[in-house]
Formats: sequence, structure tokens, C-alpha cells
Amino acid sequence: MKKRLSLLIAAALLAGPVGVAQASEPTLVRTDAGPVRGTVLADHQLYQGIPYAAPPVGELRWRSPQPVTPWTAPRDATAPGAACAQAAGAGSPSSTEDCLYLNVDTPSRHGRKPVMVYLHGGGNSYLSGAGYGTGRLAVQGDVVVVTINYRLGFFGFFGHPDLPDSGAYGIEDQQAALRWVQRNATAFGGDPRNVTVFGESGGAFDVCAHVTSPLSRGLFHRAIAQSGGCSTTWGANGVIHGKAAGAPWISQKAAQADAVAVSAQLGCSDVECLRALPPRAFTAIDRGTTPVVVGNRVLPVHPVEALRSGRFNRVPVIWGNTRDEGRLTSATVPEPFDYPGLLEQSFGADRAAEIIAEYPVSAYGNARLAYGAVLTDGVWACNQLADDDRLLARFTPTYGYEFADRTAPAGWFKDLFSESFPAGAPHSFELSYLFDIPTFDLNPAQRELAATMIRDWTTFARTGKPGWAPYRSGRVHQYELGGIGQINALTRHNCSFWNSVGNRV
Repeated sequence: MKKRLSLLIAAALLAGPVGVAQASEPTLVRTDAGPVRGTVLADHQLYQGIPYAAPPVGELRWRSPQPVTPWTAPRDATAPGAACAQAAGAGSPSSTEDCLYLNVDTPSRHGRKPVMVYLHGGGNSYLSGAGYGTGRLAVQGDVVVVTINYRLGFFGFFGHPDLPDSGAYGIEDQQAALRWVQRNATAFGGDPRNVTVFGESGGAFDVCAHVTSPLSRGLFHRAIAQSGGCSTTWGANGVIHGKAAGAPWISQKAAQADAVAVSAQLGCSDVECLRALPPRAFTAIDRGTTPVVVGNRVLPVHPVEALRSGRFNRVPVIWGNTRDEGRLTSATVPEPFDYPGLLEQSFGADRAAEIIAEYPVSAYGNARLAYGAVLTDGVWACNQLADDDRLLARFTPTYGYEFADRTAPAGWFKDLFSESFPAGAPHSFELSYLFDIPTFDLNPAQRELAATMIRDWTTFARTGKPGWAPYRSGRVHQYELGGIGQINALTRHNCSFWNSVGNRV
């Protein structure tokens, strides 16, 4: 079960229009590289495993994505491509580098529909685009949905000193997929002039990368970051229990030093030697989340600095969290549960004392719930609200939200929780309201709330406005059964305290 945790924490993408589906065979679509044949379902069509870049193998390992080799015979697009090489942290290890594929879900009735490109979570270390059922989002929202695979871990974010401008290959893959959307959206009934990039957790950090990368300019027109902002940082154990302090970003200097150390660990002194190693040499090293290197042509400056200066891609954004983000991490801490010790590891002894005084066990019922509240506020909510409050809203239309349905299904995480430690609305639990995910089954009331979320997400994709007021002084839109409305998230998550304590690591 703990292996599953990484799934959603660390969890838990120029030619003009190139063709249309042929009337005589509705599953056949002509892309700019060749025809693909997908699957016709009752109310939508699904095309899977479409290559958007050449396999990044051999000499193409640690190079920018290259064009695919065109084909002429219809390519089977009825099954997803392989997941990118990754360690076993999410329970599904892979040693496949030939993985740069995407999936397209489009309503049966085509037209110039908004396109939504989803970047999966997994901390840039785990998972793939195929784990999210997109039919409900496509049909109810009347949008074209694209999910993608991109290079992960050492393959996607290795910042070696002998690789110029390295450390963001996974982001470059996503940019290549977005360029593919620009060239091919029309063939699937989508509008290349109306593209929304959205992602959760690690995918949300990648959304921030696109909002601040000069190479992403013009490739999308709206952005949604779910549980992961540009300002996010965490202390030891803060995101995955047992893992070190970190952030979504790492400096070029630090990344290069790390790459040299990893090379020595693997017995290599140069990139040629590293390229000759099998994928399993790298996937055997599982370090949890993987940061994106800053200081290259993809991200010339730190994303927070880009937002602070106003030099970013100013598109309308939705930026938000779940009500109880940190409970999922708290649930995985083994007994005996040492609340003061955990805080000391994350924040240091002096700050730990202040935090215990602010978050006493007596106020929450037990130590796990108190620790979950600390992580929710100190790692997730207040850092993301810092983006809203001090950075984004100054320059571009910004919409905040909080998913607060504490009845949400726990799916494969259910054994982590109990009557004394309920799940609430933790990290990643909103995903089953947007996508169909095995074991996360919604009841009728939850389906109604899910329909509301899908309406808001896709209305935003269509118009740039989700149906609630823009962010203002902590006011965000809340999703909760029987309680949809506005709340002050800065107050709810005690952000004045965290700003005074200083929750940066």
C-alpha cells in the first residue's frame, strides 16, 4: 500500500491542420506523421499510444526530443504506449525508454473544441498518462483531452556538466507534445488556438514550469495547477515519509554536483559511459521526487523569480489545493508516532516548539491529525496561496479553489485510514472527480459534485473563466458536498503563522 502512495503524492504535456476523421471509417485520423486508427466508444473516440517524438534511446538519451519517423499504413492506436522508465516507488516499475507517446480522447461530435492537455502526477519520477480515464471529462465537458508520457527521474531531469542546457528534458518532452497538439488538434476536433495545460502534484509543478518557461510561450492559453505551486518547498518527510527535504526546483550548480556523484556511484566518468548503461542501472536508484533544473534555456530563472518580476506567460490560471493535503503523508508514518520528533526533523528544534504550540494534539484529537494539518498548511496550502496572493494575481486573471469533500472515496488508500484517523480530503483525492480511476468509485452525490467540477474546469478551458470570482485576499472557491461557495483559505490554513515562522527549507 505504501508503494501506491507515491502514485498520487509525489504524489500521490509547423504545419497547419493535417486532416479529419474519414466518414467511411470514423476511427481513422491522419496526423502530420501518418494515420492512426483508434477505438470508437458510445459517445467518444479514444486514440492511444501516438508517438509525438522519436524514442529517446541510445545517443538520444539526454537530448532534446527529436521528430518521429513518419509512417504511411494506419498505425494501431487502441492501446497506450509503455510507461517511461521509473523505479518501483509507484508499484509499477518500468525500464522502457521508448515511451514518448500520448493519448487523445475526443467527443464523437467533432468541432472546434477546447483542448486540455493533462500532465500526470508522481513527482516527475513515477506514473504515466494512461492511468487516468478521460472519457467522462471529454464527454461531459465537450472538450478534447490529451494525456502524455514524458521522461522521468534521471532520464528526464539529469543535469550533468557535460550536457549543455540539461536537466529539463521531461519539460522539453511536454513542450514537444504541446507542439504536436498545435499541429494535430484540428484533426481530432480540437482548437489549437484554445489549449489548456493542467496537472496535479508533480504535474502541477510542471504547469508552473510552462507558465514561466520562455520556450512554452504560445503553446497554451490557460493553465490549471492542482496541489503544487511555484513556491512549494518541504522539509524532511514533508511529501513522502522517509525522504529528504526538497523542492520542485534545483539550481544548475547543485544538479551538476549531484550528477557527478551519481556518475561516480555508477562507475562512469563521462556521458558516453552513462549512455551505455542499461535503464535499470538508473531505476535501481529511487530517491522519491525529482526536481527540475533551473538555469538553462528551458527555465533561465527560478519560477518564483519569473513570477515576481512579471516575466512569465500571462495566461488565466486556476491554482488550488485539497482541504487536507497532508493527511496522506501522515497516514504512512509508522508507529510509534513521534509527533515532536517528526517536526524537529522537518523544521528544526526551535521551530518545532512553536509549531506544537500552534498545532497541539489536543486541538485535533490525535497526533496524526495534528501532523496532517501541519503538512497541509505548512507544505501545501500556504505555499500555493503565496503564488496566488503575492505573485500571479498581480499580473494575470487568477482563480483559487479548494477541494474540501471529506467524503471522497479513498480507493486503494482506504487501508491507510480509520475511524480515528479519517482520510478527509487529502492530496490527490479530487482526481476521481475529474477522471475515472480504478477503485475510486463515486456515489450519486459525489457524481453531482464531480459534474460541477468538470463544468468549471471545462468552462475555464473554453472561456478563461471558471464560474466563480477571481482570487482576492485569500478568497477561493470551495468544492464540498452541500457547501459549495467561497472561503478565506489564508485564514483556514493559518498562513499568517506560517509566514511568521518561515516554512521555507
